[in-house]
Amino acid sequence: MPKKQKSNPKAELLELLKNVLPRAVSDQRLADKIYSACEKEISVKSQVEHFEKFCSLAELKSLEPETVSEVQKQFEESFGKGTVSIIPHPKKQAASVEVVVEDKVLEGVIKVGARSEESEEEEFKPKFVPFPVSLETDPELVWVLGRGENLTPEEAAIQLSKTHDDFWASKQGQKLIRDRVERSFPEFISRVPSKLLSEAGLKRHYKDPEALKQITPPRV
Repeated sequence: MPKKQKSNPKAELLELLKNVLPRAVSDQRLADKIYSACEKEISVKSQVEHFEKFCSLAELKSLEPETVSEVQKQFEESFGKGTVSIIPHPKKQAASVEVVVEDKVLEGVIKVGARSEESEEEEFKPKFVPFPVSLETDPELVWVLGRGENLTPEEAAIQLSKTHDDFWASKQGQKLIRDRVERSFPEFISRVPSKLLSEAGLKRHYKDPEALKQITPPRV
């Protein structure tokens, strides 16, 4: 029997809000404002969960500066350079971690030592399946992407749109805008870090074709 696809409650909730709010709220600007606030809150919650998981999986073999620096680099690759602070505590054989996310400071602790077998057990990683997309405004131009098999095409489209917005709101995206790079979907696809896509369950390239998914142009 084929494996049951893992649901994505957060993506499902955003899709539900997207469908319900225009019918429940007559003022479209207010509906958009409510949706954006919910989307931001869900994004922050996801980052908190990601941070806690990162702390539980991080391996700190010692408190030597080189080791601490390597762990900090791993956090920065995920949360952004300049947002991470790691403070060693030799007496406790641990290090405290602080990460600045939006207007919040996330705090965690990493203990010195190798991870146990239980913590090393890998979480299920879904395989990628083809996810070709095109913009409604230019259906002939197709990007052949990949999506995790646990995401439906609709959920993957939501994740793609959210990642588009997150990228342009990031330090890298804001710098590109200041450098007069067009805030467009093609520029996003060519410049977004692969790690940001993978965290959303997406992949930049996939070889095998499938039915084309036409998406609404992400908000600009």
